[in-house]
Amino acid sequence: MAEITRSKTRVKGFENDEMDFQLLRQLGSASFGGASAGECLSAAARIKDGDPGSWVDEFEKLARWQQKDAHKRASKGHTTSARDLFFKASNSFRAAEYYTSPLDPLHRDLGVKSRDCFIEAMKYVWHTFEEEMLTYKNIDLPVYIMTPSPETQKRKTLLIVSGFDGTLEEEYLMHGYPALERGYNVVLYAGPGQMDLYRFFANTHFEPDFENVTKRVIDFIIERPEIDPARLALMGISVGGYFSARSAAHEPRIKALIPNSPILNLHNYLSAFIGYDPAEIPDDRNFTLEDIPNIPDDVFPPEAKSRTTNLIVRYGQPSFRDTFIYLREFNVGGAVKNIKCPCLALEGSGEGGEPEKQFNEFADKVPGPVTKYQFTELEGADTHCQVGNPSFAAAVALDWLDEVFD
Repeated sequence: MAEITRSKTRVKGFENDEMDFQLLRQLGSASFGGASAGECLSAAARIKDGDPGSWVDEFEKLARWQQKDAHKRASKGHTTSARDLFFKASNSFRAAEYYTSPLDPLHRDLGVKSRDCFIEAMKYVWHTFEEEMLTYKNIDLPVYIMTPSPETQKRKTLLIVSGFDGTLEEEYLMHGYPALERGYNVVLYAGPGQMDLYRFFANTHFEPDFENVTKRVIDFIIERPEIDPARLALMGISVGGYFSARSAAHEPRIKALIPNSPILNLHNYLSAFIGYDPAEIPDDRNFTLEDIPNIPDDVFPPEAKSRTTNLIVRYGQPSFRDTFIYLREFNVGGAVKNIKCPCLALEGSGEGGEPEKQFNEFADKVPGPVTKYQFTELEGADTHCQVGNPSFAAAVALDWLDEVFD
């Protein structure tokens, strides 16, 4: 008798914690069309646990197939199918971009392809879409502006800024789309050092005074006829929790704030991932980008090397120690007392002690009204940025914002 099996695909993640989180991040994006479980798990089965190179290979291969299939369907007039495939291709290219070294030209190529596929998908959506590049210092800031209808009327508006490795395209899928469904204008933007900028300006790095970026974006949109200045909210995701809190502390035009999660001191936050303060390490423990490839893999695993390379490059410093010395400047400080608008502080119960500490510190120090929400394992949302259940996270955030604005 012939053998029967249900499937060759298995629900199996990775032993490597960070790589397993990245897989969950990709799976979670299926809530709003950024992936499918079958494609992600099929790719995962061929990825070597803890090996960034094999991750890049598999997600780039998936992305290129999705992109090719999307173009083929678009050429035959199957625009709904094409849209869906372009969104998946965009997000698969982003997944491959994540683990590609920023020193490798492929990093930029994958990022630009992610953006290109997203813009192709935007040709077939039900809402409006504009892409802008705003001059800021000697660079241009990428901005996406979307409204739920072409009809000109003042509406509530949600600005969204991501963090260290999120992108405009991913934040649309995770947070922008559900906001548009609820009648919000959505403005997605990025500043120096962020993934979207690095694709075009590889010489930029993160800057602590992010309020200047936010001010530039608000200056650009505030007079538009569809923007209601009295209902302008800012959401910050991951390190965007710092960017958004810092912005609200210096920008009174922000009328509601959703930091996910709140970060008042980025140096302490990132040091907690390591368990000590790298700004204090002696010379014999410090290392540069050039040193990383020469450190044995059993001392410094490839996955950790990948993330550390990205960290040093994106903060624009010459060494690991210098990066954390620079991070001391990323501090909201006493300006937190200026945040008077209603705030929703979000945090996952599985994120650890330092995120929870800063979550509580934010609520204690902000003089304006603060609502706290801690996501749980039962909700499938205890992870960083609730990547495992973004639709529920959107419900919590946007229902709160509806009640504040309406």
